[in-house]
Amino acid sequence: MRKVDPKVIFDYIQTYQVSVMHMAPTVLNMLLQYYDEHKPAIDHPVRVVIAGSAPPPAFVTRVEQELGWEFIQVYGMTESSPLNTISTIRPHLRHLPLEEQYRIKAKAGYPMIGCEVKVVDEYGDEVPHDGKTIGEVIIRSNNVMKGYWKNPEATMETIRNGWLYTGDMATVDEYGNIDIVDRKKDIIISGGENISSIEVEGVLYEHPTVLEAAVIAVPHEKWGETPHAFVVVRPGHEVTEQELIAFSREKLAHFKAITGVTFVEELPKTASGKIQKVQLRKQYWDSVGKTGRYVN
Repeated sequence: MRKVDPKVIFDYIQTYQVSVMHMAPTVLNMLLQYYDEHKPAIDHPVRVVIAGSAPPPAFVTRVEQELGWEFIQVYGMTESSPLNTISTIRPHLRHLPLEEQYRIKAKAGYPMIGCEVKVVDEYGDEVPHDGKTIGEVIIRSNNVMKGYWKNPEATMETIRNGWLYTGDMATVDEYGNIDIVDRKKDIIISGGENISSIEVEGVLYEHPTVLEAAVIAVPHEKWGETPHAFVVVRPGHEVTEQELIAFSREKLAHFKAITGVTFVEELPKTASGKIQKVQLRKQYWDSVGKTGRYVN
């Protein structure tokens, strides 16, 4: 496919009896919206494998309950060739309530066979499995790259003592499931507290008027940084900035709540459907009359 077209995807699923699909959360969101409007009939089992960025937990519930598909999230990167964790429910956790299983499936999951994956603090020590303490994901396996082509400095920074430092920040729950909270550069630090933009986005997706959402850090005189949301509203719906701010304050600790909203027609995305936050940062700074270099 030269471009993402949900109608074409559903047509292919029906015509060719597609049973496994691999896509980014933004593409899945397009399929969910198409399904809401057209209710295409799929009468065979389908597994949808999500990667590229962390999906909102609400997506898992919709995929499994409304579409009747199996939801699987995987995590990895090109430097690790390329998959390292998977979120399928292991046998000893299948007794958990469905709601809890869906929350687990929205996480990056546990290491695949042949991979060692840890979440460590700034000293290289593993973080406690409390679902709260944030550290960096590091990976060791036979599939990890030898290094970056003709870039020894970047290689030394990324591979240390045989471990690949991913730049992804995460927590680990009591069952050993890794939950990606943000890229290291995307963590919002407000009043000394770390805020996951992914967590805030997940809450915004629970609002019935929100079609798409992305959250970035913006400067704040008192707190240093605060979360700012870019939102695409569902067709035929209306919502105000203050309503979304109030909604986020109801669902989150107040220091994590968004402090502003920019409404847009669409979010900038790569060819694979990943949201380009560097473009959103540029758009924000352009709107306040400042220019400069934007971290991707």
